[in-house]
Amino acid sequence: MESHLQKRKDSRKPLRIKVISMGNAEVGKQSCIIKRYCEKRFVPKYQATIGIDYGVTKVQIKDREIKVNIFDMAGHPFFYEVRNEFYKDTQGVILVYDVGQKESFESLDAWLAEMKQELGPQINIDNLDNIVFAVCANKIDSTKHRCVDESEGRLWSESKGFLYFETSAQSGEGINEMFQAFYSSIVDLCDNGGKRPVSAINIGFTKEQADSIRRIRNSKDSWDMLGVKPGATRDEVNKAYRKLAVLLHPDKCVAPGSEDAFKAVVNARTALLKNIK
Repeated sequence: MESHLQKRKDSRKPLRIKVISMGNAEVGKQSCIIKRYCEKRFVPKYQATIGIDYGVTKVQIKDREIKVNIFDMAGHPFFYEVRNEFYKDTQGVILVYDVGQKESFESLDAWLAEMKQELGPQINIDNLDNIVFAVCANKIDSTKHRCVDESEGRLWSESKGFLYFETSAQSGEGINEMFQAFYSSIVDLCDNGGKRPVSAINIGFTKEQADSIRRIRNSKDSWDMLGVKPGATRDEVNKAYRKLAVLLHPDKCVAPGSEDAFKAVVNARTALLKNIK
């Protein structure tokens, strides 16, 4: 009985957590995380983070007081030697990219690789269960052309078991919702012995489905889309189509972008069969 009561008492103690934000320069990490959330303001003029920017805030999550230390990592490669000291003992990571900059989205893998390199055997990027990751698709309010659509960003995030949010540091859209869900997941992690609950890691679709959607999205022509060589026979085209159709049919695949990928496969098959005797 005493043990049970002590556990309940401990669960009500203030929880101290460390959060870091990562992403290329000028994607809105500082204005989104440090200014908009911690200081409730937006800085319209870009100010480069010099090494590390730091913020502290207190929040109430599930009737629990959370004391949060947030470290914003400078995005420029020049500051690698400064930021590499801050990866350790982290409970939460926020990855930020600009939806109008394809390069900033494609760099997320490099940021994860850098983190893995610094943490070494502590972390397995392909099977993360001791850190909560949230991906912010930032600057959705921007008037410039959007290069990374929601389904692409969501697929990348959810296939890794990461949380995904569409945000605007300028308007504040999605910021509070992101942090509430993010902190709630960290509380669950801490209450579960430092590992994410199994239900939080279940993504609902397979790596094969995610990889197929990405390949279809990036294919250069109909042959490439179906995964067959130019000059393939009708039977080979139909066989490849059937495999992808079963894998990606919207009724059976919940992966983001599966519906568009399925339609693209149907159109690719139709186009190829028109020119095959």
